[in-house]
Amino acid sequence: MKGGMKTFSVVLALLCSGAVLAADLPGSRDLDVLPRFPASHIVAFKEAPDVERIYPQGSIRRISGRLRYEREILVQGRHHALTYELPRTHSADQVFGAAREALLERGAELLYWCQGRECGASSLWANSVFGNATLYGSDDQQAYALLRLAEPNHQSLLTLYSITRGNRRAYLHVEQLDAAEPLGELLPTPATLLRQLRTDGQLKLPDDAKADSAWVEVLARSLNLDSTLRVALSGEQAEPWREALIEQRVREARLELGDGKDGALNVRLLR
Repeated sequence: MKGGMKTFSVVLALLCSGAVLAADLPGSRDLDVLPRFPASHIVAFKEAPDVERIYPQGSIRRISGRLRYEREILVQGRHHALTYELPRTHSADQVFGAAREALLERGAELLYWCQGRECGASSLWANSVFGNATLYGSDDQQAYALLRLAEPNHQSLLTLYSITRGNRRAYLHVEQLDAAEPLGELLPTPATLLRQLRTDGQLKLPDDAKADSAWVEVLARSLNLDSTLRVALSGEQAEPWREALIEQRVREARLELGDGKDGALNVRLLR
């Protein structure tokens, strides 16, 4: 009897402390490309072999009853979507940041990233973009990122959307779409590159980003969004990149050459 009471007391203590984890939705599973944040659990899950999706690459709004995207990517293919409820001990921003960093470490390319009200209304993201009312929360407490995965999944897009609801429950929604046709060249927005540079302190451009490609204009526009920033350029094409950026009206004094001479262009923020 004493042993039974002791077991009951331990279970009760765990329940009160939140140490007993909620179960995942039956039939759900994690994505292979993204590790699960500890103590989170899946509350929504769906997959389909052939879906057409529009992923915003800019803020969204509704005009005359129609959803408007600043920029968008239309893609069709195999689709997986899941929503995690997050532990109360971590904020949605923390979990979103950990997921973004994990994907970048695995070679993913960040195509778009917004935070808070600059993303648009949370109600539109929840109901019109993702079709999941659970994701409706405060416009100030949201974040969205669109990424292109690294090889061998380079024809796949992945989205992250985090939100904190009015009841303080936080969620991370994740979607992966494996395109049926080649995605072609996809470029990030200038504002996204600037946010990434300010947050991470550096940018590593893809191997196919050359000094004579469309990437030059995007990077130049990004740097010119904040004319106070100074950066160091390194990589095997660092000098041609510097010359190309100067031609795009980035002031020469803001561009230094770094030590690294190998690999793709690396842009490091100088403090």
